[in-house]
Amino acid sequence: MTTLTTAPGPTLTARPAHATHVTPQGAAWLASASAHPRSTLALWEARPGLPATLPCGSAFDVVNVPLVLGRRVLDLLWAEGPGSGPVAVHRGRILLFASPGTAHRLPALLAWEEWGASRAAPVPLCHGPGDAVTVPPLAAAPGPSRWLVAPDARTPWLPGPEALLWAFVRAARSPAPTGPGDIDFSFRGSSC
Repeated sequence: MTTLTTAPGPTLTARPAHATHVTPQGAAWLASASAHPRSTLALWEARPGLPATLPCGSAFDVVNVPLVLGRRVLDLLWAEGPGSGPVAVHRGRILLFASPGTAHRLPALLAWEEWGASRAAPVPLCHGPGDAVTVPPLAAAPGPSRWLVAPDARTPWLPGPEALLWAFVRAARSPAPTGPGDIDFSFRGSSC
């Protein structure tokens, strides 16, 4: 039987330690999104190194953004905002886990800010009821999919549409990186 554990990463300026591996409580929370939580947990116990596809809308929504914008949003959430809930990297995109209802409300808030019409920043993909996302393996493994902030509680705090709107607007208004050396791809000990 595989035991799921946390592996705290080093902390950077005022950022709390976080789990890079999904804890048993975090796995239970993720599995609660599926139609068959017990079966999902049993599969993960047997094969923790595999990603999984989970439905959105009940336990969480997901805001899916390109890597550079996602890193800027995530850095702002931790440096100046309330922090984030679980966050993953999957195939060069950042997946921000958000409170249910965010997928419906965030696009309306961004439209009110005229996001996308006059901004160079891309419109995020919002996944809610009826959508599914691929989540990284429970255990850290090399590959295109990994946790930056892994679920570590049965009911993790999840940002809502207002917190994400604030971070998106701030990220769009901050000076854009001018070269590859200007982008910090580290986040509390993880690399992208």
